Amino acid sequence: MNILMISAEAVPFAKSGGLADAVTSLSLSLADLGHDVRILMPRYYSVDRKHLNLVTEGMKIQMGNNCETVNIYQTYLTCNKKVPVYFADDEGLFGRLGIYGDNPASSYADNPYRFSLLSHTAFEFCIKKQWIPDIIHCHDWSSCLALTLLKNIYRFQKPFEKTKGILTIHNMGYQGDFSTDKFSDLGIDWGFFYRAGFEHNYRINFLKAGIVSADKITTVSQRYAQEIQSSEGGFGLDSVIKYRSQDLCGIVNGIDVDAWNPQLDKKIPFNFSISDLSGKAKCKEELQKRMGLPVDNNVPVIGIISRLVQQKGISELFAPNYGCMYGLCKKANVQVVVLGSGEKWCESELQILSKELPNFKCFIGYDEDLSHLIESGSDIFLMPSRYEPCGLNQLYSMRYGTLPVVRNTGGLADTVQNYDAVNKTGSGFVCNDATPDAVFGTTMWAIETYYEHKDDFKMLQQNAMNKDFSWINSANQYVKVYQSALEN
Repeated sequence: MNILMISAEAVPFAKSGGLADAVTSLSLSLADLGHDVRILMPRYYSVDRKHLNLVTEGMKIQMGNNCETVNIYQTYLTCNKKVPVYFADDEGLFGRLGIYGDNPASSYADNPYRFSLLSHTAFEFCIKKQWIPDIIHCHDWSSCLALTLLKNIYRFQKPFEKTKGILTIHNMGYQGDFSTDKFSDLGIDWGFFYRAGFEHNYRINFLKAGIVSADKITTVSQRYAQEIQSSEGGFGLDSVIKYRSQDLCGIVNGIDVDAWNPQLDKKIPFNFSISDLSGKAKCKEELQKRMGLPVDNNVPVIGIISRLVQQKGISELFAPNYGCMYGLCKKANVQVVVLGSGEKWCESELQILSKELPNFKCFIGYDEDLSHLIESGSDIFLMPSRYEPCGLNQLYSMRYGTLPVVRNTGGLADTVQNYDAVNKTGSGFVCNDATPDAVFGTTMWAIETYYEHKDDFKMLQQNAMNKDFSWINSANQYVKVYQSALEN
C-alpha cells in the first residue's frame, strides 16, 4: 500500500509530545512490513534546510482568495532510506521556533491557516509527484482538513477516487477549536461549515470535521476508545464519536525498542538487562550525582518526566496547599527528580520545592539524555494523569525496570498491571482516583514494597521488563484498519 502520513510533528524533526514518536515509529514499522510510507509535515526553524534536498520549488497552493507559494524539501527518517519525509516550506507561516505556539502554553493566531495550508499542499504535491496514496493517515486536529478535502472534493475526481482517509486521535483534549471568523482561512467554501461537520457550539472544530469525514478512526489504546465516548472523556464530542463507533478502534502505541533498550542504550552511562541489574544501580548513582542528590543506592528514586499541564496530574502533585509532593518528600525516605516544562506556576513551584526539600530536584525544560538517565536510574516512575490516551513514559519505564505508579485510565490501564501481592503478579502500581490522597497512598505503597518486600519488587521489575511493547503488533493492527477501509 501507498500510505501518506500527514502530521504537524515527527521525531527527530519536531516534537511536542507522544504524537511525534508515534508517527515516526509507526511509519518505520509499516515500511518494514513492505508498505510505501511517506510523511508530510511543515518545515519549522528547527529543521535546517542545509540537511534537506529541494524536490519541488514554487508550488502554488490556492487558499480561497489567497495563493501561497510552497517549496517541498525531502530527507529520510533513517539512513536506510525506507521512509521519505517531505517538508512543506513556507517561511512566513511555518518558519517559526514553535510548532503550535512559541511555548507549550501558547498558540499562534494563524494556526487555522497554517495547518489548512498543510492539508491543501498534501493533495497538490501528490499530484505533482505522481504518487497517489491508497491511504491518507491524518494525526490529530492539525491535519483533519485533509480528510474533509478527500471526502468532499478529491474523491470525486481522479486520481484520488479510491483513496481512503484514516484519523488517529492522539488526544481528544486538543481539537482545533477556533472562532468562525477564521473559517475563510481554511480555503474552502462556506457551505462546508455545516455540511462537513466543522460547526460545534457556533465555532470551528477541526477534530469534529475529521471524525465526520474519516473512513476509519483509531485512537491510541482500547480503554481510551471507550473513554472518549463518555461525557467526561469526549470533551464535548462524545456524541459524534458514538455515532462513528462502528468505525472506531483502539490500538495501543508501541515504542522504539532499539532506542529504548537498556542493553544497548548509548544515552545511559551503564547498560543492563533483566538478568543483570547491576548497571541499573550504577545509573542510579549517576542520576543522583547529576541532580545533586546524596548518592545512596538504598533509597528509592522516583522519576517524573512530563509536560507540566493539568492533564498530567500536576495539581495533584505540586499545587501549593493541595498537591501531595511536599508531604511525600517530608514523610518518606525517598528522592524525587523531575524533568519537564509547561505551566509557569508549576515551573515556579518546582523550583521552590527544590530549594525547600533536600530530597527533591528538578530540571525545567527538556533534555533527551537526562530523560534516558531518569528512566534507567529511577526505581519508581510517577505518572498520575487525569486522563492518558496511551502514554509512552510508562512503557519506557517498564522496559528499564522502573516501576510505574499510574492512574487507572486510558493507555495506562491497558499497559500497566496492578501489583497483586497474593498471586505475585503485576508490573506497577495503579490508583483509581485523580486526587492527591490517592496518588500519595499509591506512591507510598510502591515505596513500602521497595523497602519491605524486596523480592516482590524485583519480581515486578522482571515482569515489566519482559513485556513486549514493540511496534510490530500495533503496525499489523493498523494494516487491518487500512484494509477494512479499502474494502468498504
